[in-house]
Amino acid sequence: QVQLVESGGGLVQAGGSLRLSCVASGLIFSVNSMYWYRQAPGKQRELVASITSVDSTYYADSVKGRFTISRDNAKNTVYLQMDSLRLEDTAVYYCNADIRGPYTMNNYWGQGTQVTVSS
Repeated sequence: QVQLVESGGGLVQAGGSLRLSCVASGLIFSVNSMYWYRQAPGKQRELVASITSVDSTYYADSVKGRFTISRDNAKNTVYLQMDSLRLEDTAVYYCNADIRGPYTMNNYWGQGTQVTVSS
C-alpha cells in the first residue's frame, strides 16, 4: 500500500517561512506529478502548486513569487518552501501524487499538515 506522509507544518508569524515535506512510501514503481493543495476553514480545497516528473511547475496566483515547489526523485519526496507567509496562507496543506504501482497508476492523498500564520 502506498502512503504519503507530510511534515513541516506549524505556527509562524506573518512574513516568516516554513518548509513542508511529503514522502511517498510503499510499493512504488514511479512517481509522476506531485501536488500541494490547501484547505482553509470554510473554504474549498485549492491547488497551490504542482511539479511534474520533469520538474515543470505550476503555482496558484496567490502564492507565485513566495512559494517554491521542488522534488527529490531518489527519495520520492516533494517539498514546498513557503516564504513571506501571510495570514491568508493559514490552512491544512495536503500532499497529492500520481503514483504508478505494479499494475496501475493511482492518485494518493496525504493526511494533511496544519499551517497557521499569526499576526
